[in-house]
Amino acid sequence: MKLSLSAIGILLLLGGTMASAQGKFEKDLIKTKAGDLEITFIGHGTLMFAFGGKVIHVDPVGQYADYSQMPKADLILITHEHGDHLDFKAVAALRKADTQMVVNPAGAGKLPGAAVLKNGEKKTVIGLEIEAVPAYNLAHKRDSGEPFHPKGRDNGYVITFGDKRVYVAGDTENHPEMKALQNIDIAFLPMNLP
Repeated sequence: MKLSLSAIGILLLLGGTMASAQGKFEKDLIKTKAGDLEITFIGHGTLMFAFGGKVIHVDPVGQYADYSQMPKADLILITHEHGDHLDFKAVAALRKADTQMVVNPAGAGKLPGAAVLKNGEKKTVIGLEIEAVPAYNLAHKRDSGEPFHPKGRDNGYVITFGDKRVYVAGDTENHPEMKALQNIDIAFLPMNLP
């Protein structure tokens, strides 16, 4: 497998539990050459990163947190427009006047003003390199035979924090493009079917 992972390892996503009643979430602190990266696992596909004085939310969904009590976002990344990854109320609660957003092409019309990244595109946002990578199903399909997440529609993201590359896979299966990723230090991978 060409996907190289450092000793930091693979952090599993999708299928995690909700935070305790006290509102405490599991956090990890990762040292980078540009400062500490704090990673907060919220639930399902929902994450929060704090780095360089900036807050980045990925796929915020109100089922997993009270976003009125969470730090406001400098950047919101949306992998795709399904309701368990894009919650408009959570996004609204996190936004401030200068919050930037990045979405997949299918999510563009749902979040006006968001930057659109297609699979394979890169963009620097709030000083971070964001690369949109494919997220799709090979085997997990609807009764009609259509994949729940068709090739080319949804994004995973590789985010560079200093010298660390973090892969947020989104809703996907282990496809050839994932296997070809290089120099990934931390990966959030789905644990759902198949």
